[in-house]
Amino acid sequence: MAPKGTYQQPDEQGYYGQFGGAYIPEMLYRNVEELRTKYLGIIYEDSFQKEFHQLLRDYVGRPTPLYFAERLSRQFRTNIYLKREDLCHTGAHKINNTIGQILLAERLGKKRIIAETGAGQHGVATATVCALKGVECLVYMGEKDIERQAPNVARMKMLGATVISAISGSKTLKDATNEAIRDWINHPDDTHYIIGSVVGPHPYPDLVARFQSVISEEIRKQLKEKTGKELPTHVMACVGGGSNAAGAFYHFLEEPAVQLIAVEAAGLGLHSGLSAATTQLGKPGILHGSKSLLMQTADGQVLEPHSISAGLDYPGIGPMHAHLFKSGRATFLSATDDEALVAALELAKLEGIIPALETAHALSALKYLNPGSSPGEGAKELFFKKEDVLVICLSGRGDKDLDTYMKHL
Repeated sequence: MAPKGTYQQPDEQGYYGQFGGAYIPEMLYRNVEELRTKYLGIIYEDSFQKEFHQLLRDYVGRPTPLYFAERLSRQFRTNIYLKREDLCHTGAHKINNTIGQILLAERLGKKRIIAETGAGQHGVATATVCALKGVECLVYMGEKDIERQAPNVARMKMLGATVISAISGSKTLKDATNEAIRDWINHPDDTHYIIGSVVGPHPYPDLVARFQSVISEEIRKQLKEKTGKELPTHVMACVGGGSNAAGAFYHFLEEPAVQLIAVEAAGLGLHSGLSAATTQLGKPGILHGSKSLLMQTADGQVLEPHSISAGLDYPGIGPMHAHLFKSGRATFLSATDDEALVAALELAKLEGIIPALETAHALSALKYLNPGSSPGEGAKELFFKKEDVLVICLSGRGDKDLDTYMKHL
């Protein structure tokens, strides 16, 4: 078990600083309380750990490579490594969490699984593990996301999942999450909700972060093998809800020498009214069971987010990340739709890797940190030195986004 630290884990009430907690309807209290009181005991049992790591190795394909991007490094005059989560089974980091949660649900005696999804990667990963274990699976997905992520919808259906369209609000991730929570309220006894990011009521943010922490655990070992040192100078990841960033940051959170850089989606521009840059535009509020930073109106109504990336199209951010932002432990930048598209094309041409649009936002921020350029909004002085070692979490592959790429490039 990882040692408890200032940033790494919440307090007993589920708070990271001022953010977190469990704000839930009475109908869900029993479920959430059962999870809260049992999850640590279950996931650190020897039998659980043995099965979890065996599946990560033999089914997911871990450890994923830590790849030195030589041409990209030359372009930005530093040393850039890509943590290749795109090479996981199903094409993204999401499978790390769903493997852990299906094993937890199994031990809790739950026979029915629900999930929400935006880009579809979490939905595919949930459908995959439900097929693996022979469990009923329902995935809620915004109508808009169903249209723009059609390949992932087809994959979920092939895997035996029922995909249910969320047609309210912006018809994206927020609304899919609302529908999943309603389902859970109506089926409290036999259903486990596999939340896909470090959001939701305690203990979900901590639970998901622990399962995703395998990313940073591997990074430390792999860097040691490649460079002789466990610690990079910078770790960078895109952030919507924030699970890939939580995983990439986790084992570096208590290492102040490591600069953590999170990149949100600025959409059509920070002040365009069509954005998802929560830390720049949000204020404290409660959404989907926890207190965090949310984009909202003066009277507390949640604003509709926008991003070309379905996985970043969310009006909030996980409480761990809200705390990292407010405390100054991590630097939060943002990238527009157009900047992400350009960065994706650059990586494809320089390294032969087509990234998911989510990760393309993180890649876009490299230009702000290049010597001679101006830092992005919210940036500190993070200009790279020639000897620096930067690790970028390549959270998913771009297959699911090819239609969007073809429309815009």
